[in-house]
Amino acid sequence: MTLFPTLTALPQHLHQSAVRDLAWVLLSPPLLDPAQCPQRHPLTASAWVAAPQQMADWLLQLDRNPAPLNSWLAQHSIRRLGLYYERLWQFTLKAAPGVELLAANLAIRQGGHTLGELDLLLRDECGVHHQELAIKLYLGPQHGDGTDAGQWLGPGSQDRLARKLDHLLNHQLPLSARPEAQAALMELGIEQVQPQLWLAGYLFYPWPGLSQPPAGALGEHLRGRWMHRKDWPAFHKGGERWQPIPRQTWLAPARQQQETLWSAAQFEQWLSELEPDAQAQLLVRFEQDREGAWQEAERVFLVADAWPQWNAGR
Repeated sequence: MTLFPTLTALPQHLHQSAVRDLAWVLLSPPLLDPAQCPQRHPLTASAWVAAPQQMADWLLQLDRNPAPLNSWLAQHSIRRLGLYYERLWQFTLKAAPGVELLAANLAIRQGGHTLGELDLLLRDECGVHHQELAIKLYLGPQHGDGTDAGQWLGPGSQDRLARKLDHLLNHQLPLSARPEAQAALMELGIEQVQPQLWLAGYLFYPWPGLSQPPAGALGEHLRGRWMHRKDWPAFHKGGERWQPIPRQTWLAPARQQQETLWSAAQFEQWLSELEPDAQAQLLVRFEQDREGAWQEAERVFLVADAWPQWNAGR
């Protein structure tokens, strides 16, 4: 499910990492089936939907000259992946035809206490929307069928898909209907909003394991696999090119040039030096395309053998 089905291959042709991430944000499918919850792509009513090549041209121009995007991102310290994701959406909505960004991260307060923030307020031809955004990566259970969203854990093992959904649906989305929010909205000249969310990311399936998708997941959601360290030798095939990628590059499919691609020996050296109780590592298998670049072909979370129990007390 995507608003722009003709552009799904575009990110792999982009060279600038931030622009690739931006394209991924706009083109990737949600984790959840919109029929199961109030999801809405922020560009649903943009003129780009009827003219997707205009959006492609905008992204290609940014790839040639990423200075405007890099300048925007540099305005704030971005340490969390979720904040980076939000900043990419804000940049887009300032440029998208037919969409007006009214506010971002609008704090709702009760006295001196902050009740929460409204991620986005935007106006288009369908009205004014309170849009909650989230980017998440969850690992499915090795035991159980996986349909219970409470069994899907974040890489740090403390976040759960069921808990995140409960927070989004029962706290974040209703926040704009509270009297305290209504007062803040009136100050912006907004009388009524439509609350919706957009939850993107990846679901990682256990290897070995037979986990099914969590209930309500979109059939076309993005996927990966995960495994314990002890299972890596049985999974890994000789001749493949694997490399860990840092957290800030977890969005778009990774791309490497020959000079930045690790050799098999480099990877084995890194793996041998990895602490047994290291945090989950996102590994990417690269394959070379016809232009000579190395593109992501698969992604795998490698976790400690005691995961998730080892992190329960952290």
